[in-house]
Amino acid sequence: MKSITILIADDESEIADLIELHLEKEGYRCIKVSDGQEAVHAVQMHSIDLAILDIMMPKLDGYEATRQIREQHHMPIIFLSAKTTDLDKITGLVRGADDYVTKPFNPMELVARVNAQLRRSMQFNASAPANAPVLEAGGLIIHPEHRTVFLYGKPIELTPKEFDILYLLASYPSKVYSSENIFQQVWGEAYYEGSNTVMVHIRTLRKKLGEDMNKNKLIKTVWGVGYTFNG
Repeated sequence: MKSITILIADDESEIADLIELHLEKEGYRCIKVSDGQEAVHAVQMHSIDLAILDIMMPKLDGYEATRQIREQHHMPIIFLSAKTTDLDKITGLVRGADDYVTKPFNPMELVARVNAQLRRSMQFNASAPANAPVLEAGGLIIHPEHRTVFLYGKPIELTPKEFDILYLLASYPSKVYSSENIFQQVWGEAYYEGSNTVMVHIRTLRKKLGEDMNKNKLIKTVWGVGYTFNG
């Protein structure tokens, strides 16, 4: 059985060592680095199943490291940060993280979040086999196997959560999803900040799809209810 490898990127060695100690007790293999540039290099050189990235790191911060990692890889990413406002958390999720943990944190809670993200990742991979249907609508083509999106032949770069939201809506174009429904299915949990998080992701997704300039919106808001695919 393949061992699960987790990348820990934090310039505070005491924090990185503490995380490593608790993850190794769970049977995970850990790779530790101290800046964002090393984190990107580690992902290129090793088979990483999940990354834990501090936001404020030397050379490359967690946001930029995530952007570069997301160009080729789709493993779950958890942000660590001393920034604790709701806006900070939503920004982290929109910038490509799958979860956001504030410092100081309970190591056992972080381990639980790691386990949850790995479980969801494995469930998604199992539910999207090689023969999962390619979805096409209104010039939009979604390839679930490669997690790629094209609009009129042009590739659209989406974060993993943006892709999951779009694929969910496009898979059932006649169904209306509330923000809570979307959050529960894409993030896999009930969360009191879920509505705002989904709203921000939808807004960013629409911008990437060029809907600000297009009257025929692919994602339609059903006021007071939620969102539906309008392909």
